[in-house]
Amino acid sequence: MTVPSAGPQLRAWQQEALDAFLAEMPRDFLAVATPGAGKTTFALTLASRLVETKAVQRVIVVVPTEHLKHQWSDAAKRFGLSLDPNFTNSSAVNAAYDGIVVTYAQVSMHPFKHHAVASARRTLVILDEIHHAGDSKSWGDGVYEAYNDVEHRLALTGTPFRSDDSQIPFVRYDEDGEGHLVSQSDYTYGYAEALRDGVVRPVVFLAYSGEAQWRDSAGEEYSARLGEPLNPEQTAKAWRTALDPKGDWIAAVLTAAHTRLQKVRTNMPDAGGLVIATNKTTARAYARILERLSSTPVTVVLSDEAGASERIDEFSQSTSEWMVAVRMVSEGVDVPRLAVGVYATSASTPLFFAQAIGRFVRSRLPGESASVFLPSVPVLLRLAEDMEVSRDHVLGKPHRESGWSDELLEQANRTQNEPDEEPNYQAIGASAELDSLIFDGSTYGTPTVAGSEEEQDFLGLPGLLDAEQVKTLLRKRQSDQLDAREAEERARKAAEREARERAKVLGEPAPGQAAGSNGDILASASAGGAAPVSAGEEIPQLRKELNARVAIVAGKTGRPHGAIHTEARKACGGPPTALCNAEQLRERIAYLRDW
Repeated sequence: MTVPSAGPQLRAWQQEALDAFLAEMPRDFLAVATPGAGKTTFALTLASRLVETKAVQRVIVVVPTEHLKHQWSDAAKRFGLSLDPNFTNSSAVNAAYDGIVVTYAQVSMHPFKHHAVASARRTLVILDEIHHAGDSKSWGDGVYEAYNDVEHRLALTGTPFRSDDSQIPFVRYDEDGEGHLVSQSDYTYGYAEALRDGVVRPVVFLAYSGEAQWRDSAGEEYSARLGEPLNPEQTAKAWRTALDPKGDWIAAVLTAAHTRLQKVRTNMPDAGGLVIATNKTTARAYARILERLSSTPVTVVLSDEAGASERIDEFSQSTSEWMVAVRMVSEGVDVPRLAVGVYATSASTPLFFAQAIGRFVRSRLPGESASVFLPSVPVLLRLAEDMEVSRDHVLGKPHRESGWSDELLEQANRTQNEPDEEPNYQAIGASAELDSLIFDGSTYGTPTVAGSEEEQDFLGLPGLLDAEQVKTLLRKRQSDQLDAREAEERARKAAEREARERAKVLGEPAPGQAAGSNGDILASASAGGAAPVSAGEEIPQLRKELNARVAIVAGKTGRPHGAIHTEARKACGGPPTALCNAEQLRERIAYLRDW
């Protein structure tokens, strides 16, 4: 065996957690630390210390995926520990190693063998991302059976909560006084603390809305706008239509994300981007779109194909621009140079979302920020707004979005490469607009057309900004946009008054009257007032203005966009936003302007 070395210098939280463990030397210790904070360094420092002092004679690391076996083994070498990542259920333990690295699935297939390995010597078991031990009864039972008798168990997770009631082995649960059992950690280091300490990057979420159209099995066509109040079925259909690789929405968003990546790479030349796709079919289609934009090869990673781990390693060590993957890259895979992400998947559980965003938060340079593009869907907007909220695993009270049907929950949690087909549904197309930016729990309203100069202004945010600089810049740009829109509104009203007065003097019909009952011709929205605009042009503009106001109110009050839309509708009357005429939209804009 090798003699453990001191390893890297510890961050403050890592030293505190290490001191807390060594002071008590407990059998079980749960450390919750936000993705990117350095859980591996903390765990291996502890392992090397226990081996060095002969408190334990063997180290076993249990991980969710095969890829992570090699990642942990390589990391252990920096601490003077030799861990065998190639140990199998049919092999013997190699005495030349300090321990082994195995997967939860591997343990569940032969728990009695792993119990024998763990019990043969004084052992420390490190359970990486331990919430996976609740993924299925066999995994949880297997881990419990294998490691119930060891000297020490160190459980690690960046997301201690789950979306179901599967109890996690070796985690302590206490009553909350309301009939629920709540998981208890021994040390917690959350995203807010890590952001404050500069351990992780700030994340700016760019939410894209747009009109989506689809057709059902009877040939009837539907249209809805992402981000507006919709029922669960409409939301799911509009969301899936936006993600359709044959449509305009995803192409526009990928183009915007590539533009953003180019800006970031002016400060960080090796910065990379990651697209998280729903299944292998869409992943390959997204890669083809990116190949037309990127100057470097696009890496595609599918977890059920040979060589997936090697492709991740190659991308991590390269300076290529883009990687497209399904769910396997959402957790535990360390590619520190990822700085731009596209959340192009239907998964919507808090657990998956937090782990996915965790791929982009690891900080390398002072002042780095990350950008994540996502559909303007209420469930995702709330998760983005709640990035800094700490959660625990509550048995009997799963973290589920109210109002979401079991069918949609099943869709959000479907297996990584399950075909995404629905016989009674056909996507027609979807347009894309930058609807809002979310940062530090606040929403900044910036509805802009994809490809416009206004959108490019936001995509060109400097790549090196700390959290306070990001917040200051977003507030200023929102204020400038609001001032510009109010100036446009004043100019529009002035032009309408001038046109009415001129018509009165000349004895002509007032603007809009000549159009008849259908109101096809309206007063110009420009200060000149000369060129009329059609209702088909004005209504989309008014919807953008309404959504901007909703986003601004949401940022001030912390309330969901949907709730504000609903309140404006109740106060002003009328149909859902998608069915409103121009006057109804103006009434709602005026109502929100007075907040």
